[in-house]
Amino acid sequence: MNIRENLEKWEEEYLSPYATLSKNSCGRLREEEPCDIRPVFQRDRDRIIHSKSFRRLKDKTQVFLSPMGDHYRTRLTHTLEVSQNARTIARALRLNEELVEAIALGHDLGHTPFGHAGERALNRVCPYGFDHAMQSVRTVDLLEKDGQGLNLTFEVRDGIRNHQTKGHPMTLEGCIVRLSDKIAYIHHDMDDAIRAGILKESDVPCGIREIIGETTGDRLDHFIHDIVSESSKKDRILMSKPVAEAMRQLRLFMFERVYTNPQAKGEEGKAEVLMETLYDYYMHHIDAMPEDFLALIDRGEARERVVCDYVGSMTDRFALAKYEELFVPKSWRY
Repeated sequence: MNIRENLEKWEEEYLSPYATLSKNSCGRLREEEPCDIRPVFQRDRDRIIHSKSFRRLKDKTQVFLSPMGDHYRTRLTHTLEVSQNARTIARALRLNEELVEAIALGHDLGHTPFGHAGERALNRVCPYGFDHAMQSVRTVDLLEKDGQGLNLTFEVRDGIRNHQTKGHPMTLEGCIVRLSDKIAYIHHDMDDAIRAGILKESDVPCGIREIIGETTGDRLDHFIHDIVSESSKKDRILMSKPVAEAMRQLRLFMFERVYTNPQAKGEEGKAEVLMETLYDYYMHHIDAMPEDFLALIDRGEARERVVCDYVGSMTDRFALAKYEELFVPKSWRY
């Protein structure tokens, strides 16, 4: 018996009867020889961490465009916080921590530069639309490794596809990531908004603070404990009704005070124009794109989709540099 088989046996003996076992995976798009050391979900996690799209997350906006300070979240730090929250919950419930981690680390690989502003712009101009969850799946299926994709398991791809509020993951591990994503962004976006002077802790409505805590840290802790206690020994991932309602109200509060706040979002219109302009440029100058994207068109992928792939894959910094190179006279740059 090799190391992987021993680990699969441990999963079978230790994990909850509701956990997704590595040995029971539905498989990959292309069949592969199993690794002698790593179970399939650990292998997926490793492939995501070593991917180019994962590394690019460090230079992609979470909420604040080019914030003045080193401690604001980026798309990468958001991803790591989602992963940590999800792993904590999964371990407490004896679910498959490696599956949870792989889904969490991969859930935003298809996100655009400039956060949801970039996503809105590409969704508006591309006739196929643009949704970052579906783009994350497209990234792991097709765009990584020069068109070969990462060939991840069905369970990880399902969790990535269904991580948004509207999603319905097929595994409990995917359900954990779906909740952990919301918990993470509510927690850290509020923390960043307080750092930016947009909010004070005392601005959070009293009714919410009475249920889930007085500080961002208290609320994060309360969310996680509530999910663990409500979901223990059950075949669903649950929150208690009062805490679920408090989270809904807190999310509405964040949309009102932060996500539509001119101080945080006033520059997003400019970012959208930049994204639309780059999309239009590459639609009319296809040959200016890198060879690996041109190869996708040669394989039959629609031009509009591939231009979206290229512009959407850019980091904030690279998109700005390309815009400056293409549209700003050299004598104007400073």
